[in-house]
Amino acid sequence: MTRPERKESSTKEYDFLSAQKILPDDLWRAVRPLLRQPPRRHRDGRPRLDDRKVLTGILYVLKSGTSWQRVPRGFGCGAGMTCWRRLEEWRRSGVWDAVERILRAEPATAAGIDWSRARRSRGDAAADRTIRLERQETR
Repeated sequence: MTRPERKESSTKEYDFLSAQKILPDDLWRAVRPLLRQPPRRHRDGRPRLDDRKVLTGILYVLKSGTSWQRVPRGFGCGAGMTCWRRLEEWRRSGVWDAVERILRAEPATAAGIDWSRARRSRGDAAADRTIRLERQETR
């Protein structure tokens, strides 16, 4: 028995179009000057992923409510942990507050975003998970 041949889907095109909806060009032009490139520390290793792609992944997580591990690879934004680490980097450097102000000013982008997730650290999220598990065990 042979399997039917799989058609080449337009998933990459769909993901690109979805990514464009999440972070349109005009909004990116407003945010881009805020995101300074840190100096490259190592000659080896992977090159730093493009800030626009990473910001798209961050906005996807904040808008969809999904976990950082479930960021679609088709967006080109790398792994979810890459997005989370960059968000943490921007939070620590104070850049995220300015980026958030610009994003909140755009109603189409700001709609449905859980901004509180962007302000919590990884430890906060782990603590929330522990509390939920403890509550489930006591039921």
